[in-house]
Amino acid sequence: MAIFLTGSTGYIGAHIAANLLGDSSEPLNLLVRARNSQEAKERLWHALQLHMSFPQFREFLDSRLQIFLGDLTGANFGLEDNAYRQLVRSTESIIHCAASLNRKSEKSCLNVNLRGTLQVIQLGMRARDEHGLRRFSHVSTVAVAGQRQNEIVEEDSSIDWNRSDYDPYARTKKFCEYMLAELLPDVPRTIFRPSIVLGDSRRPETNQFDMVQAFVFLAGLPLLPFRPDDRVDIVPVDYVANAITTLHQKEKTAHEIYHLSSGAESETYRQLTLALAEAQGKRPPVFVPSLEQPTASTVNFAAGKFGKAGKLATLLKVFLPYLRWNTVFDNTRVVSEMGCTPDPFSKYCYPLLKFSRENHFTYPYRSWPQEAAQEIPR
Repeated sequence: MAIFLTGSTGYIGAHIAANLLGDSSEPLNLLVRARNSQEAKERLWHALQLHMSFPQFREFLDSRLQIFLGDLTGANFGLEDNAYRQLVRSTESIIHCAASLNRKSEKSCLNVNLRGTLQVIQLGMRARDEHGLRRFSHVSTVAVAGQRQNEIVEEDSSIDWNRSDYDPYARTKKFCEYMLAELLPDVPRTIFRPSIVLGDSRRPETNQFDMVQAFVFLAGLPLLPFRPDDRVDIVPVDYVANAITTLHQKEKTAHEIYHLSSGAESETYRQLTLALAEAQGKRPPVFVPSLEQPTASTVNFAAGKFGKAGKLATLLKVFLPYLRWNTVFDNTRVVSEMGCTPDPFSKYCYPLLKFSRENHFTYPYRSWPQEAAQEIPR
């Protein structure tokens, strides 16, 4: 029996897969979208090479990874009947991590987040009915809390259906949590809500650059349109992945919902900019909160335009609401169960910034080794 993991070729999903491969002996059923088996393996190798050598990857591929070529949004993931029945028969628990993060596309969020999650829940229902489902873990987001300002939000008071959402991503993820509770009420469930996931506290390398680009741009400005003592809730991906894999494998968790966040220990803009300025030997920026609205207007005007400036403005338009809300998410539950807090962003932000700049916001991927390509495919 295996853990079914969605999103294994994504940033958080690859960290979860690497943790499960390294810390447990359970096999993994992975849903990978690709035209053929070799393309699926290469996509997986791209995602996991941040965590392991090719020989290690190949050993896991031959012993513990079962790849299902499918699409999250298709009926039965678009699998042939035999393949789908095999997936149902062999799935002991589920970690659903795949999602569309395209916050400006309602269509993409509806298709991937809602239709895709419904397909995963239906798989869980069939596995439950056939042999039992040990646990369904769903990776959601703190953004389900909707529009907030100057608050500390706790898990059980987070969702308020009368509150407006920032974007389609938050809205669809909120409804995914609702669907899961309604359709699988009798299965142990765990909802994980990460805050802003940025970088890995153990190393500077990353292959996820969208938020990093926005961060690097803001870090280079002499004037910042924020209030210096506002806090921003950033959490490293290694803490998020460790919490998900640890709690998913527990026989029983203390709670159903967990914020994976820095909580009350979230740092202020003043703390972060001072740490960066010290690391670079530069003067820290000047905070001009009165520029907040003009900056938002400029970003809105430039978003969607052609060129680098338009692309950057589009990124900033997506993230600015979350940088201005001065809201953090209580993490008492996960800290209590994990026995540790996430590293502060100021501790690892400069190595992340340096790596990203030096590599022009592109990860130097290693291709599939030639000698492996000449072997007979499994």
